[in-house]
Amino acid sequence: MRNTTKITAAVLATGALTLGLTACGSDKGDTKADANDKLVVAATPVPHAEILEYIKKDLAKKAGLNLEVKEFTDYVTPNTATEDGSVDANYFQTTPYLKDFNKKQGTHLTSVATVHLEPLGLYSEKAKKLDGLKKGGTIALPNDADNESRALRFLARNGIITLKSGSEATATPQDIAENPKNLEFKEVEAAQTPRSLKDVDAAVINGNYAIGAGLKPAKDALALESTQNNAYNNVLAVKEGNEDDPRVKKLAKLLTSPEVKKFIEDKYKGSVLPSF
Repeated sequence: MRNTTKITAAVLATGALTLGLTACGSDKGDTKADANDKLVVAATPVPHAEILEYIKKDLAKKAGLNLEVKEFTDYVTPNTATEDGSVDANYFQTTPYLKDFNKKQGTHLTSVATVHLEPLGLYSEKAKKLDGLKKGGTIALPNDADNESRALRFLARNGIITLKSGSEATATPQDIAENPKNLEFKEVEAAQTPRSLKDVDAAVINGNYAIGAGLKPAKDALALESTQNNAYNNVLAVKEGNEDDPRVKKLAKLLTSPEVKKFIEDKYKGSVLPSF
């Protein structure tokens, strides 16, 4: 059993609701940390927490890093917890998601290391191939703005739909210009997209949630996002002002080390790709 603290969004909902107050009161990290203090990092379970647990078990002690991993099951609470100081850093999100979250929520988070890519995939329990999607079927999409527009661009690149010119960056289902199979789109929380497979014809699923649900993206996806010129690398993030925290610097160095690169390649076999 991994020595990991699991926290759900529901448990921290009250803390999340106070974000509007805490964000206005403190724009920068204002606590000087000792290099020997515990570094608490928020992460979604797969692959982020697994990678951090590997570091904790095999690399942290030699590097002089006292690391604690807290697992979250959503894409919101890790950021609000980093903003209000409940955790020191987080590792779960892409750069576009981080920027969009800062803009919409008034948070002050910044990336300090680029670690890996989780290719977005289209999965189905009903179709065996991409051209097997039936007319009038339903496709589940992640409902947060960044992942939804990413999913729609992914579907467009695979010829399933076309998008209105100029809408790609912020696309929603309303921006679909052509829909040859007259597909319907169901917006669900990103973490719930694997569970939605039983109720829809296909679902666009983020790599970490696909792996966590027992799917093998490199094998099971009807279509898989390309790694070429992809902006959706996953990053280690902190609140602005904490970039030079010596503990954060240690973790950033370990996350981009040859040992972690080998761990990612060996464990995920192409379903998660090192970005360094």
